[in-house]
Amino acid sequence: MKLSKPVVLGIGAAAVLVAAVLGWRLVLAHRALPEGLIQVNGRIEGDQVSVASKLAGRIAELKVREGDSVQAGQVLAVMDAAQIQAKVEQAQAAVTALASQRAAVETSLGALRRQVPLDQAAADTGVSQAAAVKTKADAARAQAERDAQRLEDLAQRGSVPVQRAEQARLAATAAAADAAAAQEALARAKVMSAQAGLGADKIRAQESQLAAVTAQQAQAQATLAEAQSVLNDLSLKAPSAGVVVTRVREPGEIVGAGSPIVELVDLDHLYLKAYVPEAQIGRLRLGLPAQVWTDAFPGQAFAATVKNIGQRAEFTPKEVQTPDERVKLTYAVKLYLDQNPEHRLTPGVPADAVVRWKDGVAWQQPRW
Repeated sequence: MKLSKPVVLGIGAAAVLVAAVLGWRLVLAHRALPEGLIQVNGRIEGDQVSVASKLAGRIAELKVREGDSVQAGQVLAVMDAAQIQAKVEQAQAAVTALASQRAAVETSLGALRRQVPLDQAAADTGVSQAAAVKTKADAARAQAERDAQRLEDLAQRGSVPVQRAEQARLAATAAAADAAAAQEALARAKVMSAQAGLGADKIRAQESQLAAVTAQQAQAQATLAEAQSVLNDLSLKAPSAGVVVTRVREPGEIVGAGSPIVELVDLDHLYLKAYVPEAQIGRLRLGLPAQVWTDAFPGQAFAATVKNIGQRAEFTPKEVQTPDERVKLTYAVKLYLDQNPEHRLTPGVPADAVVRWKDGVAWQQPRW
């Protein structure tokens, strides 16, 4: 039976199509990774850090631009500090003044602590001396009174002249006056001793004043430390080493407290965000090893570890390639690089990766 030409052409086209499909499947089978390895791709990303000012104000200076590499502690931006600098100087002046006042109080207290015991000792000695004088004067008065009384008796009997009795009476009166004066001197000495005893109260009062000045000085120092801390906060520093990915603001702009000024990416904690087809996600678990490959460093694998597996499926991003274009739902997986030698890898670089989910399987390069 002879076939018509159109039929022959149709059969030939069908044979060619079948051969192409079989050939493509053979190619895919040849290029597929062995059991135990999963191939994914995506882009290198990193944990971004926003550097912001704690206080609202004007940006005086920006020291970095996008793409600059920075080190931990490096100053990235400086806010206008005129007002805060004035507060720092005011607080410093208060601290200096209170330090001088405290020094004066300490000097006065030291002198008082030395002087009070001396005054008390002198006052006590005065009391002792006045008491001795009073005792002597009392004895002299008593003796003079006895002598006067005896001579007066003798004068009445005519045994002694009346004049002598009168002299003895005058002597007794003088001795009584001396005894009274000694009593007054003793009283004055006791008053002075009591006043000297108030020196302890003066010392306590001075100590209280010193404590008050010390507290004021501590408060002034705290105010200075606070103002200095605010001043230091106006110099915005990098919290870690990284690369500037975004310069959100420009010099001269007024920003609010907490408003981002610069955004960084930590180059020591990069990861590949890849997408795994829904049919293969069950093979992955946290802690699995992986190798990341980039076109920038052909032939060099970067060790990585599976540290995050998405909990919800999502549509495959357009930039992500899959062997089967019919795959629509995938799970996001983060493969954190164990190291980034010399910071050679940077965010935004496309990369392929191979995840080993079965032990003992030899590593192979991606086969897109």
